[in-house]
Amino acid sequence: MGCWNYLSTIIHLFDLFVVYFSEMFAPLYQHNLKSKLKRKFQCVFEGIAKARNPTLLNQIYTELYITKGGTTEVNQEHEVRQIEIRARKPDREETTIRQEDIFQTSPGREKPIRAMLTTGVAGIGKTILTQKVTVDWAEEKANQDIQFMFPFTFRELNVLKEGNFSLMELVHYFFTETKEARICSFEDFKVVFIFDGLDECRLPLDFYNTEILTDPRKSTSIDVLLTNLIRGDLLPTARLWITTRPAAANQIPANCIDMVTEVRGFTDPQKEEYFRKRSTDERLASRIISHIKTSRSLHIMCHIPVFCWITATVLEDVLKTRERGELPKTLTQMYIHFLVVQAKVKKVKYDGGAETDPHWSPESRKMVEALGKLAFDQLQKGNLIFYESDLTECGIDIRAASVYSGVFTQIFKEERGLYQDKVFCFVHLSVQEFLAALHVHLTFVKSGVNLMEENQKASQKFKTRKPGKKHFYQSAVNKALQSQNGHLDLFLRFLLGLSLHNNQSLLQGLLAQTSNTAQYIKMRLSRNLSTEKSINLFHCLNELNDRSLVKKIQQSLSSQRFSTDKLSPAQWSTLVFMLLSSEEALEVFDLKSYSASEEVLLRLLPVVKASNKAILSNCNLSERSCEALSSVLRSQSSSLRELDLSNNNLMDSGAKMLFAELKSQHCTLETLRSDRSCEALSSILGIHPTSLKELDLSNNDLKDSGVKMLSAGLKSPQCTLEILRLSGCLITEEGSNDLALALSSNPFHLRELDLSYNHPGYSAVKLLSSGVKDSHWSLDTLRYRESCLRWLKPGLKKYACELTIDMNTISRELHLSDNNRKVTRGRPFQSYPDHPERFERPQFLCRDPLRGRCYWEVEWRGYSDLSVSYSKIKRKGRNNTDAFGWNDHSWSLWFSESNPYCVSYNNKKTHISSSSSSVSNRVAVYVDRSAGTLSFYRVSTDTLIHLHTFNTTFTEPLYPGFTLWDRASVSLCVV
Repeated sequence: MGCWNYLSTIIHLFDLFVVYFSEMFAPLYQHNLKSKLKRKFQCVFEGIAKARNPTLLNQIYTELYITKGGTTEVNQEHEVRQIEIRARKPDREETTIRQEDIFQTSPGREKPIRAMLTTGVAGIGKTILTQKVTVDWAEEKANQDIQFMFPFTFRELNVLKEGNFSLMELVHYFFTETKEARICSFEDFKVVFIFDGLDECRLPLDFYNTEILTDPRKSTSIDVLLTNLIRGDLLPTARLWITTRPAAANQIPANCIDMVTEVRGFTDPQKEEYFRKRSTDERLASRIISHIKTSRSLHIMCHIPVFCWITATVLEDVLKTRERGELPKTLTQMYIHFLVVQAKVKKVKYDGGAETDPHWSPESRKMVEALGKLAFDQLQKGNLIFYESDLTECGIDIRAASVYSGVFTQIFKEERGLYQDKVFCFVHLSVQEFLAALHVHLTFVKSGVNLMEENQKASQKFKTRKPGKKHFYQSAVNKALQSQNGHLDLFLRFLLGLSLHNNQSLLQGLLAQTSNTAQYIKMRLSRNLSTEKSINLFHCLNELNDRSLVKKIQQSLSSQRFSTDKLSPAQWSTLVFMLLSSEEALEVFDLKSYSASEEVLLRLLPVVKASNKAILSNCNLSERSCEALSSVLRSQSSSLRELDLSNNNLMDSGAKMLFAELKSQHCTLETLRSDRSCEALSSILGIHPTSLKELDLSNNDLKDSGVKMLSAGLKSPQCTLEILRLSGCLITEEGSNDLALALSSNPFHLRELDLSYNHPGYSAVKLLSSGVKDSHWSLDTLRYRESCLRWLKPGLKKYACELTIDMNTISRELHLSDNNRKVTRGRPFQSYPDHPERFERPQFLCRDPLRGRCYWEVEWRGYSDLSVSYSKIKRKGRNNTDAFGWNDHSWSLWFSESNPYCVSYNNKKTHISSSSSSVSNRVAVYVDRSAGTLSFYRVSTDTLIHLHTFNTTFTEPLYPGFTLWDRASVSLCVV
């Protein structure tokens, strides 16, 4: 027993000595590690390596746009499509992070960040970001609180799949400095592990069934080692930084990740900075920047740093060698030029040829064909990285592949014995897709085999009958449309772009006619396709230089005669494509700008999803619209923050269906205006946390019973509503007291409460006013008017005002009767006294300006108009621009027995659709001056049927006005 105790003491002393030795010599070996990492990452090689003139990372590095927040859920959309969506300006402020602050804990965060996941599409700059952070640490510019930083890539770790390592052995294997330092544990050091490229991981990571491992000295398989490290079972004091493409983000459970960030690539200023850093010729850089701004597709793709490199490589060559040559404008043209540039460099640098020699040597052609086959085969399998065996199957010589590194990237051994195999990939997914398209095209042209056919045997039989190119391209379009996740979208753009004669000149004569293909695409657009598939087909038409559909809609929009009544399905798709492809963010979508109808909403639903604010009020929507809008609210890619659904016949069942989506984790709606289903809103506000900050239920007949239900939700701690508008909701003292009690239970969030145009009573107002003064309440704004029973009238009639004709403005062509409440046009002219305010045209204004909210009704006969105008409208002259509705200071509704209603403003006339324009001789007007709304209604047996609403900002006092023609008459009604 004594011997055993003695041995244990010796082992313990030895362990203490090792720890002491490690801590004492750690700074020395930390210095050695930094030197190694600096040597490894300080230079970057874009394209073919320039061994004698390497580019320093710090010299070329351009700051990336990195945001905090994000999701670990899978986004199935093609990554180029994700970039196109991101290309719009952010619809709200985002939290950005600098690369030097990657490992810093945010102020106010209690728990330190152990594991961080950074997502971003292929080529967006994730790898270069990890290298920059590593170099900055190695050069002692940032993160000096970290003692050791160990960068790994999953490509490297895949190669060790069959081996067994302990955590310490794995670190020693890659970083011998730690082994020389006798470091056998990192528990006493601040350590960061970087794992780049989770999407390339081929290890079976199982976070739920893998055995627990806590000993860093115990050997096991690489997948078990990584699983325990990420879960925090192994070395929980270490920090982890993992990068991945979005498609693989969900491989790690969310509870293992403390923070998610996203690399968005370059902003517009960062694109320019990159091109200017890359080129020493300022004039050349400026020309490159100017050119990419002329092509929407190129400008969008330049959010991806790798594409910026491709673009710079191509445009520098074209501008330097062919001063007057036409610059590439489409993606296909850019990638053809890129391939040619790489072939030229290979010819000069490796084959000893001259610049003027033909760049397509037999060897180069063979290599491109082999790479194309590899690209297509691996694209079909969904692989972005591949090994020597994959290259051998495609007939590619391994040494030749490394020579062609402008198109191909190879991971070389850096230390003897470090890797057991070589791993390959294309510089970007888009390059792989281009070469795959080239392979399919060449195969068809040379052998007649259509690789896009599902049945290759059928294709081989078809070959003897010389299949038409029309069938070839149509089968490619059909196959791409069948893809659920759009993985062939960009491939299809390239394939169709390769069919153009002018694109084939550099590839020497792959001739094909394209007119039939363009017509076929237009035919497919006339069918009901998803938005994503329609948009990709428009990009395909762009590659085919066919912009006829877009030009036709553009001409219609610019002519101000645009109407949605007769649009074909293809034209609807064109309109959606144009709106979604706009360079500006879709701030506000107003359905009434197109047509206030449910059918148009369903057609333009993708635009609603991409907009920051959607105004759908008074648009004749029903429960069917609620189902469609529900899909928008729960969409992961929705930008919608504000939704106005007021004055629609949604029904409570439809509203409940829609409001249920407020509790979706993807719903980002912050402002809602509606007049339906307080019960549904109450349950959601009271039970589920939501993003909703502002709720506007104004101008609907909630009454006290509705407010009582709403108050039940407001008093819940889950409710974080900040603004509540209940103006004109028939609320009395009872309902107001319910609100006051709810806020006393949960006073921490609501900042603004609008009870104007209600009858809240003295006691409730006093109670709420005391809350404004209470420091424990967040309420700082309480709006209410004097309590009055008139505010308890249902509907808009509570805002009724009495109009009085201004006798100084009425035209001499107009006759007064019925105690000056009826006006008729006719002869003889009246002998009204001269006055500078009198109209020469058959018009008049009312005397008193409109204040607050006003409502009035008019009965009419004959051809007339009812208007709202500023007083500055001209009185003299009979020019059309002086009439109501034909300038920028008056708004008009025109009506007659023989014609449907129409509205006009600023010389623009809009006919109201026949669905809502059956003739009635009584119309109503509602004005909310502060809200900037002017609404016209048809009155039918005390029912208001909405005709049109103007939304604007009124800058001057408003006056009702009228114009009468051809023995017409109008009467001011008593409401």
